[in-house]
Amino acid sequence: MLAYSPSTASSTASSAAAPAIPLAPVLSAASFRRAAGAPARTVLDAGAYRLVTSGRVAIALALRELGIQAGDTVLVPAYHSPSMIPPVLWRGAAPVFYRVTADAGVDLDDLAANIGPDTRAVMVTHYFGFPQDLAPIRALCDARGIALIEDCAHAFIGEHGGRPLGSWGDYAIASSMKFLPIYEGGALVSSRHDLKNVRLRSAGAGFEAKVALNSLEKGFAYGRLPAVRAALWLPLRAKAALWGMLKQGMNKRDNKSAALAPASSDSSFDFDPRWLDKRSSLFSRALLRAASPARIQALRRRNYQRLDEALRGLPGVRALHPRLPDGACPWVFPLLADEPETLFARLKARGVPLTRFGHPLWQGMDAQTCPNAALLSRRVLALPCHQELRAEELDWLIAAVRKEVLA
Repeated sequence: MLAYSPSTASSTASSAAAPAIPLAPVLSAASFRRAAGAPARTVLDAGAYRLVTSGRVAIALALRELGIQAGDTVLVPAYHSPSMIPPVLWRGAAPVFYRVTADAGVDLDDLAANIGPDTRAVMVTHYFGFPQDLAPIRALCDARGIALIEDCAHAFIGEHGGRPLGSWGDYAIASSMKFLPIYEGGALVSSRHDLKNVRLRSAGAGFEAKVALNSLEKGFAYGRLPAVRAALWLPLRAKAALWGMLKQGMNKRDNKSAALAPASSDSSFDFDPRWLDKRSSLFSRALLRAASPARIQALRRRNYQRLDEALRGLPGVRALHPRLPDGACPWVFPLLADEPETLFARLKARGVPLTRFGHPLWQGMDAQTCPNAALLSRRVLALPCHQELRAEELDWLIAAVRKEVLA
């Protein structure tokens, strides 16, 4: 583990303006260099898969493949992304929330108690890349005759118990754009079904162009790939006109407004079923093939451990999990804050990139339904630990967080 020097980092943070630090991976060479040692496993190693545009599309496809329909209920964790619910409603089913523990584990007793005669499926989330213990949940689902959907949106890379994440569910869903420097990307995976009925097609030239240019442009905005940016100066200047022409052509053809990319690419929680039969872009699929999961995992684990070492013991905050398990590849660093609103405002004002998973929760999910979910939604502030963070960016981020926590 790298040594951390609070005095040096604090001086750096106080003497320099806030750098532009990406919250999610941006395009550079960091994700593609080979890593020494054993290869890391991804959710795609769990079984048959289809590459789609987002995790929520994969949820909808899983529900469709399971034949979920009006009158059915689907058990959903009380701590969740709001994007998890619209696919359930799209099928006409009702979401029923089950409780989680204080560290975001599954409350197995409450899960079992919520299984009713209309329950057809249960979704279980590997929060922040930390594996849930799915063996007892798999056994419960088998005993009750219900399907298990394994939510790997935070765990595209990782394994548990000698198996890749995604291999316990009847279906698994994943979000590759949380782990790779791409504008869109998700996966539907199954170790139990061949997925031959899931047929996908291209979303068209506008979508393909937008994904490639937006992925490149985001990298350029954070100072990556300067030589490529210089070479693509003219196409990028013409991008707005290109989008207008492409969208105009799509509108004439479809006689209705059509988005060039799914809402998930722009951090919306909406679900548009028109994306159900669309495959992930050529650009995203090419980067997925070229990426090094082992390097991504190693860098994320290293950055996570640096954050943990630097922030451990500070007053009023602690890591949600005291230990990073072997085989896990973290999505972010979840920091549990005693005074989250104050700290969040201070960090945002300072320019620290962070997000709040499950904030807000779906309407109607409150502390009465699950006190732990309400607390986690409010108190967890997630810091980036992705593979694209440069050493000096991580140093600044650590120093800035320490300064605001100690203020």
